[in-house]
Amino acid sequence: MEALLEILKGLHPEVDFETCDTLVDDKILDSFDIITIITEINTEYDVAVPAEEIIPENFNSAEALYDLVERLQDED
Repeated sequence: MEALLEILKGLHPEVDFETCDTLVDDKILDSFDIITIITEINTEYDVAVPAEEIIPENFNSAEALYDLVERLQDED
């Protein structure tokens, strides 16, 4: 989770990613941010995020993102 938080803080250091659960809903993350996050997740965790998983629910919070990463790792 620490690596994921570092990725997110690198994009928006002003956001408290440990408590925010409206990253997409409040337009904190835009489409470019999401593409960057997907690329970083692929590099850091060696998982590919399939297109069907690129939904707001998976990107609204760091916790949801981490759950996605763990789920994808379990599928490998």
